[in-house]
Amino acid sequence: MTAPTDGRTFYRLRAPGTDGATSTAVSVRVDPDRPDAYPVYLAVGGGRRRMYLTPDEAWALWRCLSEAVASLGEPPEHIRTRVAPARR
Repeated sequence: MTAPTDGRTFYRLRAPGTDGATSTAVSVRVDPDRPDAYPVYLAVGGGRRRMYLTPDEAWALWRCLSEAVASLGEPPEHIRTRVAPARR
C-alpha cells in the first residue's frame, strides 16, 4: 500500500468495544506539509475525541501511553497486527 501523493499519511486501527459487538476507530494523520507546527492529528471514536499535536507532543504521548498500557499486562490479540500507511 502506498502513501497519498499529497504528503499526508494515515494510520488506522479498530479497537473492540467493551460489549464485544461494537468497535472504536483510532486514526492518526501525519501531514508534514501542514503550515503550522501541528503535523500530527489524532482521532479516537470516529473523530469524537481529537487533537492536533506537535512532533514533540506526539513523541511524549507515545512514551507515556506505551508505559501506561504496558503496566496493564500483555498486549491483546487485536493489536498484534501491522499498521501500514493508507490512503484517505
